[in-house]
Amino acid sequence: MGRREGMDRLDAMNVFVLAVDEGSLAAAGRKLGRSPAAVSRAIAFLEERVGAELLHRTTRAIKLSEEGERYLAICRRVLAELEEADDIAAGPRTAPRGLLTITAPVVSGEMVLRPILDAFLDAFPTVSAKLLLFDRAVNLIEEGVDVALRIGPLADSAMVAMRVGEINRVVVAAPRYLKQHPRITEPGDLAKHQIVAMAHLPNSWTFVPQAGSSAARTVQFTPRLVVNSTYAAVASAVAGRGVARMYSYQVAEQVARGELEIVLAGDEDPEMPAHLICPQGRLSVPKVRAFTDFAVPRLKKQFAQLRKSMAAR
Repeated sequence: MGRREGMDRLDAMNVFVLAVDEGSLAAAGRKLGRSPAAVSRAIAFLEERVGAELLHRTTRAIKLSEEGERYLAICRRVLAELEEADDIAAGPRTAPRGLLTITAPVVSGEMVLRPILDAFLDAFPTVSAKLLLFDRAVNLIEEGVDVALRIGPLADSAMVAMRVGEINRVVVAAPRYLKQHPRITEPGDLAKHQIVAMAHLPNSWTFVPQAGSSAARTVQFTPRLVVNSTYAAVASAVAGRGVARMYSYQVAEQVARGELEIVLAGDEDPEMPAHLICPQGRLSVPKVRAFTDFAVPRLKKQFAQLRKSMAAR
């Protein structure tokens, strides 16, 4: 492969990734300052090289083929490693620059991480950011993500992890709901109550074993209301629709204002960790190092304040 062809191939990879991220060839062309035809030629060049169709094209949208999904992950990895190599070669004093891609769960991303990211962008004007909020596991390598906020135990030991706080689950209900319904003094009492449940979770809650036992206590229920939005579940609980179980940071404001009360606090599992994680080697990239250095102490402070506000109730 000649030098020119190699450069064309890398450029075409970048065009392919951008087309997928933007959702259309026209949008990718606008971002790159190229015509849709030029974008299409770049992708056709890649398809000819790999001998497979990467994108199914329609007049309005594009869709990855099965081969395209696999090739996209490879392209993201290659382009990220090239950027990393350039930044390492330029030395540690290189100013942070370029696009920083971050992912987080929806609510913690909106409530906790986004204000910190806003402040980071003010402090580093040569960096731009993409914040992707999903309530699902994101493969950082395959999806081209630099940094992720993760809640709960970490399964992937191949990532660099920076602990930023602790959270726990809490069972909550509105004070007026609790006054109108039987007292909740132990998990079994929940069978007498209306439950506001999350659609993606099982219809059961598990609590720590009773004293002298090693068996966790599991409470099965038939929900009165099922929602697929954390905000909707919290709002329904505040409105007195029933009892909900959430992460502590998701209801910290409502508890602090007295709109929700915590029950069964002594029956909950131990606290879970919150981490910022990034792929091995990405901390060498100035924009990633700058963001983690900026975000970690602020996240620690934010999670500590949320924890303190919950404890005060």
